[in-house]
Amino acid sequence: MTDIIVIGAGVTGCAVARELARYDLSVTVLERASDVCEGTSKANSGIAHAGFDAVPGTLKAKLNVAGSEMMEDLSKELDFPFKRNGSLVLCFDEGDRHKLQRLLEQGLQNGVKGLRIIEREELKELEPNISNDAVAALFAPTGGIVCPFGLTIALAENAAVNGVMFRLNTKVQEIQKIPEGYRVITNQGTFDSRAVVNAAGVYVDRFHNMVSGQKIKIIPRKGEYCLMDKKVGSWVTRTIFQLPAKYGKGVLVTPTVHGNLLAGPTAVDIEDYEGVNTTGEGMADLMRRAALSVEGLPAGQVITSFAGLRAHGVTEKEDFILGPVEDAPGFFDAAGIESPGLTCAPALGKYMAEMVLKYLPAEEKKTFIATRKGIPSMALADPEERQRLIKENPLYADVVCRCEMVTEGEIVDAIRRPLGATTLDGVKRRTRAGMGRCQAGFCSPRTVEILARELGCDMAEIGKNDEGSEFLTE
Repeated sequence: MTDIIVIGAGVTGCAVARELARYDLSVTVLERASDVCEGTSKANSGIAHAGFDAVPGTLKAKLNVAGSEMMEDLSKELDFPFKRNGSLVLCFDEGDRHKLQRLLEQGLQNGVKGLRIIEREELKELEPNISNDAVAALFAPTGGIVCPFGLTIALAENAAVNGVMFRLNTKVQEIQKIPEGYRVITNQGTFDSRAVVNAAGVYVDRFHNMVSGQKIKIIPRKGEYCLMDKKVGSWVTRTIFQLPAKYGKGVLVTPTVHGNLLAGPTAVDIEDYEGVNTTGEGMADLMRRAALSVEGLPAGQVITSFAGLRAHGVTEKEDFILGPVEDAPGFFDAAGIESPGLTCAPALGKYMAEMVLKYLPAEEKKTFIATRKGIPSMALADPEERQRLIKENPLYADVVCRCEMVTEGEIVDAIRRPLGATTLDGVKRRTRAGMGRCQAGFCSPRTVEILARELGCDMAEIGKNDEGSEFLTE
């Protein structure tokens, strides 16, 4: 029997697991996919929100500001990309200025620093490509951008190094109450645990409802995105929002930490819990709405599109559902984690861990390792660093992905490190091999070959992600 089972290896589950790893507790993470960060966490805007749009007094508001403040130090501690680039919320109608004022007052109440409303002239100075129709904007200098898979993988690796056991390809099928805690039945066997943290994204209500008579409901909210080439990555330097609408913050335009330009998401409630396909209608709506924010949106530079699902919790307060389940002692929900969930993750992990520790008190480990070193990037390294890496390992001189200048040394590192990559997507999210202009058209065969060699298997066994996505047949 383990002390704690965490269901779900997205950013929330990994943040909770990493915080629990600080204590003398046995922790197991169960994830149905072949890798961490395969669900909601892999397909979002990558925004570290400042915290002005969450309703004061909610968990969203509290954890958003706290998570934003923690993100910079955490990025240095765990070595993942983060930049505090600032954000702007555009107002297109003089009659809507009161909405900007409301956001400003709400943000100040939440403790967001540096917020102010700026006029058209200053707005154009800050962002020359901003829409000519914008009359004013709320400027939030503490807004940021982060790599969502970089953050999630860093949390997971650090948790694993500190003793957390990750069981991938392990799909939870049933949860039963037992005298000692909970029995979690999966496709890979049965796991008994004294406590459970339910961080299963869009599936979180299914597991909650297995153990509680107080039912909850999650609605998958689909968001589609377009990613543009790095040559237009500086079209804007800050994250550009529009005034929020019924389904959230609306379509944004933002640079990414890797130098691309991103537009999205749309927001459509659906019934399909696996509905991550993009649509022609969705793409057209997305680009039309994104073009309202900037002049001359470079739609011809789109290199890929994708969609993700957000776990929209049906609650009276439109808030996260966090904490112990009243009629299921030892069962803890992290439910309804939609925007700004990614930003909240560092603070949310700590918040959940503290609640679990009230149920299962434990001493802090003296051996906890708080830092983690990421994979060296030849694309970002200076000449001296490149020479040093090549001298240490000649594989760093062999470029596999030409678009992103990713070398064999980086791919091998991605495979060999804790919770190493076993799929093409796993390599892509750890190294960016396949994320460039050709979208893996050139480097895929070589990456598959390296994976097979390092994992000691046949190339026909290597897939894009989960079982059934293999590239080759015999």
